[in-house]
Amino acid sequence: MTKTDRDRAARAFEAERSRLIGVADRMLGSRAEADDVIQEAWIRLERTDLATIDNLGGWLTTVVARLCLDQLRVRRQRGEDSHEAPDRVDAGASPDRGVMLAAAVGEAMHVVLDMLDPLERVAFVLHDVLGLPFDQIAPIVDRTVLATRQLASRARRRVQGTTSSGASAQAEVIAAYLIAARTGDLAGLLRVLDPDIVVRSDEAAIAMGAPRELRGAEAVVGTFLGRAQGAQAITMDALPGAAWIVDGTLRTAFEIVVRDGRIVSIELLADRATLDAMRITIG
Repeated sequence: MTKTDRDRAARAFEAERSRLIGVADRMLGSRAEADDVIQEAWIRLERTDLATIDNLGGWLTTVVARLCLDQLRVRRQRGEDSHEAPDRVDAGASPDRGVMLAAAVGEAMHVVLDMLDPLERVAFVLHDVLGLPFDQIAPIVDRTVLATRQLASRARRRVQGTTSSGASAQAEVIAAYLIAARTGDLAGLLRVLDPDIVVRSDEAAIAMGAPRELRGAEAVVGTFLGRAQGAQAITMDALPGAAWIVDGTLRTAFEIVVRDGRIVSIELLADRATLDAMRITIG
């Protein structure tokens, strides 16, 4: 790398540093280890031709996540845990959405995360905490999109089983969402939606007319207000969710993530293989 390229890389890296530290800190639960990971990410960037990187933020997120995964595997082999309370880091915006980290993963959460398999932990943090879609997480954990979704789902069940925001509380939020959407209750819908909510659809749902992506409560309200008459509550892989069912046939599942009493993300799933792989109970 020439001096000019190195200077350009350094400026770009510094612009991403705060966010990357936030990612690694939440992934590992240790600021010291996070700093080591960030240093290694910089070394790898130095060795890479910038012309080969289309999205520097995404590239760095992938590198940091893989380094964290390696560190978690080493830690698991040594029988180590990390209960260090993470520093509050302003993680900034990710390539895909604003990183929702402010109080999402605290010391108690990291005690729970230490119980997870490294792959489950990475999939859960990247999806449920950082909001990355599964098709971007899958290459990081070297699994299919479906397998990656199942990793995050298993992790979510364990986390929800040991934290205050349990399945019953989430089911209440989802029920309130469905009622508000069906009845056209604008205020009620806004009460249960996080202002930065993200809604994404898989390719099968898009083919059925669902939006590829929606960002923000106003966009979600404009799309779903008064249009959920056919949706009903379900459990999917033992977690609360919702579904569109036509003539007794499940057409679309809504994988809903609730945090602090509000819905932060919804994924519309209509792919038949994905639905068939889930354990879904209606009602």
